[in-house]
Amino acid sequence: MTNARRTTTHRRRSPRRIARKPLAGSLAVAALLGGAWYATAATDNGDSSTAAGTSTSASASTSASASPEAAAHSSTSSTGTATVSAAKTTPKAAAKTSTTAKVATGTLSPTSTTVALAAKFPYLTAGYNNTREWTRTTTAVAPDGTLRVAWPATDGVHVTPLNAAGLRSGADTVVKGAKEVGGLVAHNDGFALLTRVADTNKWKETAAAIVRYTNGKQTFRTKLTGTASNDTSPGLDGQLTWNGTKYGAYFVVHGAGGFADGHFGDKLAYISAKGAKLSGGWSWGCSHNEGIALHAETSGAFTSLCFDDWRSGLFVSTGIGAPDVAPVVQREQCWAGYCGGTFPGRTGDLVKSTSGRYATAFASRGAASAKKNTDDSSGRGWTVTPKSSTHQVAVAFMANRNSGPGKAIYLTSAAGTENVNVHVAPYGKDRLLVSWESLKGAKCNAGTCTGTFTGTHLRLIDWNGKVQSADKVVSVRISGDMAVLKNDTLTWAYAPVTPTYATPLSGASPTTTSLRVARLTP
Repeated sequence: MTNARRTTTHRRRSPRRIARKPLAGSLAVAALLGGAWYATAATDNGDSSTAAGTSTSASASTSASASPEAAAHSSTSSTGTATVSAAKTTPKAAAKTSTTAKVATGTLSPTSTTVALAAKFPYLTAGYNNTREWTRTTTAVAPDGTLRVAWPATDGVHVTPLNAAGLRSGADTVVKGAKEVGGLVAHNDGFALLTRVADTNKWKETAAAIVRYTNGKQTFRTKLTGTASNDTSPGLDGQLTWNGTKYGAYFVVHGAGGFADGHFGDKLAYISAKGAKLSGGWSWGCSHNEGIALHAETSGAFTSLCFDDWRSGLFVSTGIGAPDVAPVVQREQCWAGYCGGTFPGRTGDLVKSTSGRYATAFASRGAASAKKNTDDSSGRGWTVTPKSSTHQVAVAFMANRNSGPGKAIYLTSAAGTENVNVHVAPYGKDRLLVSWESLKGAKCNAGTCTGTFTGTHLRLIDWNGKVQSADKVVSVRISGDMAVLKNDTLTWAYAPVTPTYATPLSGASPTTTSLRVARLTP
């Protein structure tokens, strides 16, 4: 548990980044309090990289090493450009398919289209120790098969409509005043966005909000934090899901009065289709949540995961606000920068099988030892000594949403290699796709590492963790939430640049004026 009163002790170059290490249990008066270091997409503009129009290309296998963020690696086959929401729709901006592109099925060979953007997208975010992290984009599929892609810009969050082939189908909707992509649900007639908006409070921080657009017009904007609940949300690290009847929004909160004043925790809120707040969830859950995942259920509480620094590990927190009895998925040293978070910004996801099992993947340093912290009078604190200085790729399985898993399965083990941006997604009916980025020659400090980028890795496993394919290194990035189409095709949007993790991010983020929309068909 951490006294997370606003301070600049761990403030880095990005003014919206705060991180603190947990203290010993001397703060017994706040025994139920916790918090979450937070992160949000930078909205400063830097040098831009542009790619007009829309094209389709096959993503070749590569083992390229790092190079500075560069111009988009795409060809142009039309000159149409995107427009803002008030401008005319230009469907012809969706360009022709390249004659050299072939949709590969079952070969771990993604294809992609390029979509021109109407504003500059700052595609990097400074994490703890200014670690380079991909600014989150979220891709969501509507019941009719159309897509929406949410991404932040200086004028708000843009939501770009695409057809099922990943081509632009209209002008962006710009959610003015929105500060972050915390989650996105696509509907046939619009979308719902979890984001942050302006608020009045003692910390002068933003409020969490869900914003619904229908046929191009805002139909509701519901704030989920505020004076009445004594909380703010300066950074969401969130997730938004929908079960056909209600939304579930899971995100980081900062206490602004009351018993939680100055501390960080997390909140799970349910909202009706018309924007009304519903019962259920919790107002204060995991301490210093280092990672959030949420899966919508047809009935009952939605299934959630959190990385908790006080209890030091990854926990199932379904409907119970992460009390001491929450099932343990994995013990980790969950200090800011050290832990395998954050879901869903740069690692992990939560996938449910047809039989009701769950799988999650994360960057893990493991636990050489894990024991109760005897200095913590609350009895909740844990001390974990990690096995390795670098993060390895771990996958954990849960028999159901109320039980912890068996021993995590590790897909990597090289001591000098750092693995980041870990994701897992369903691949057809009975396999899982695990992806990550690797950095060789890693040099680590306070849990964060620099190194030479060696590629984006794809690997297939089954629901028992057995490897179904060798690693394939591809040129695409996976830097945000994926959508699953009706034919089991995976699709996601990413900045078309070559990564570098050789140095921390300093100054404003570079920008791009195009996105790639990747597709991978089992």
